[in-house]
Amino acid sequence: MTMLDFDLDAMPLGDLKKLQTQVNTAIKTYEDRHRKAAIAELEAKAAEMGFTLSDLTGAQTGRKAKVNPPKYRNTEDLTQTWSGRGRQPAWIKDALARDESLDQFLINK
Repeated sequence: MTMLDFDLDAMPLGDLKKLQTQVNTAIKTYEDRHRKAAIAELEAKAAEMGFTLSDLTGAQTGRKAKVNPPKYRNTEDLTQTWSGRGRQPAWIKDALARDESLDQFLINK
């Protein structure tokens, strides 16, 4: 492969910016292709030895679900917890309707 000769000084600004965008995209896709090829090679080697790549690294493959630790616990049923994010569970709604404080359900006070 040969290096293309460009007279960058003679190019209009619009063409330079377009070229810059194309180069940035080419670099990113190059890195992505090589990263995927490396992962595929490592997965194949791990499979050859009877493992998955996640078995060896302890990492989960694919998208990881972010887990929020529980912040509140139902004092009447200790198996019910809530992280404080998302929709309030019924036991929290019921307690708040009875004018109880959310603080009384905190796990770490």
